[in-house]
Amino acid sequence: MGTSKAKTPQTMKSATAAKKLGILLSAAPADFQEGPVSRDELNALQADPPSWLANLRREGPHPRQVVAARLRVSISGLARAGITGPLTTAEIENLKAERPDWLEREQAVRAEVRREELRLKQQRAKT
Repeated sequence: MGTSKAKTPQTMKSATAAKKLGILLSAAPADFQEGPVSRDELNALQADPPSWLANLRREGPHPRQVVAARLRVSISGLARAGITGPLTTAEIENLKAERPDWLEREQAVRAEVRREELRLKQQRAKT
């Protein structure tokens, strides 16, 4: 029988962990930003978010992928509208309330893309 080695914890860069948590890394506390995050630490943050994480998820600032999802547009749609940086929840809600032309246009584009993806998926399932 061979000797068993101590299992080293799997770690990831803080930027990767922030992306998995759906938060903007630059808005996270310094101790989170500075070091690697273990898989166990990430799981603990997801299972029982500390107040700083819950606050970031609730109020932002949010990374582009979260902004796009909350506005129901693509990241490319945000770029076409000139939105390249993070937005807070209040800013997202203001955009939803104002319903600018670009937002309605990009939501329609995304909805059409999703319908087409669904149609193609159903077509592939039949063959």
